[in-house]
Amino acid sequence: MEEFVNRIKNECQTLADLEKIRVEIFGKKGILSEGFAKLKYIPEDEKKEFAALLNKQRDELGALIETRKSELSELEVALKMKSEAVDVTLFNEPISTGALHPVMATMDRIIEYFMLQNFSLETGPLIEDDFHNFEALNLPKYHPARDMQDTFYLNDFRLLRTHTSPVQVRTMLANKPPIRMIAPGTVFRRDMDLTHTPMFHQVEGLIVEDGDKVSFANLKSMLEQFLKHMFGDVKVRFRPSFFPFTEPSAEVDISCIFCQQEGCRVCKHTGWLEVLGCGVVDPNVFKAVGYKNVSGYAFGLGVERFAMLLHRVPDLRSLFEGDLRLMEQFK
Repeated sequence: MEEFVNRIKNECQTLADLEKIRVEIFGKKGILSEGFAKLKYIPEDEKKEFAALLNKQRDELGALIETRKSELSELEVALKMKSEAVDVTLFNEPISTGALHPVMATMDRIIEYFMLQNFSLETGPLIEDDFHNFEALNLPKYHPARDMQDTFYLNDFRLLRTHTSPVQVRTMLANKPPIRMIAPGTVFRRDMDLTHTPMFHQVEGLIVEDGDKVSFANLKSMLEQFLKHMFGDVKVRFRPSFFPFTEPSAEVDISCIFCQQEGCRVCKHTGWLEVLGCGVVDPNVFKAVGYKNVSGYAFGLGVERFAMLLHRVPDLRSLFEGDLRLMEQFK
């Protein structure tokens, strides 16, 4: 008994050592099993006392083993935690966090502005048909202005939409005036240079009212406020232009935010930057969607163009090349 007590207390340094002693005591061939086997050979008057002694040894050794097992388990956990411990102060690796792409951030900013002005947000399919993309917008077949679009055509005579204006057509076909909407989204054209990519993003707006409530003066006032919101205290000018789906039409410029109209490479020394197009909706567009006795105006802008100006990015292609050195600047 004393031998096992000493071994349990002093020799057992691991759970494996303790298990080995436990088997020696409580195993099928252990010392207690041998002791209980001898009971049948012991005289009756001594059997009770011998059995009581065996039970006492079993209980005491069992309790001692459990106590030592708990101590060794805690010690083993402590040693493992110590061996696997990491001093976090030894490392100073930079944590890289994500951020919105500058084009998406710019689009969100534009959408937020117009939704606060009570414009609804409308969307449409990326693959369109000829009617919604061209004919309903006063661009009949063989119209020379179709060449400006550089369209991607599919084998089934459908096409990748060249602007978000088809969303305006779909919205007018599905609703009656008044309409006050914007249509942000992706568009596609066969073009690739410093200021154009085959895929880009537009936000177009449309307001339609019954009668003659809407005029070019309304359009001019609304766009001036929007451009000052986006670019700060800039001058705004409207130049006569041509778009098949608006008449009269205008292109809108802002005073150069890079040189304050002193002349620079970005504004080509004119002092002005073109930012969007607009106009009063052509009557033929209203005729195509079945509207009568209404008036309205529309405008459209390239989101990438706005992002380039806001963030001083000289090459549009840089926004889509996935260069982390550029993207990380917009965190």
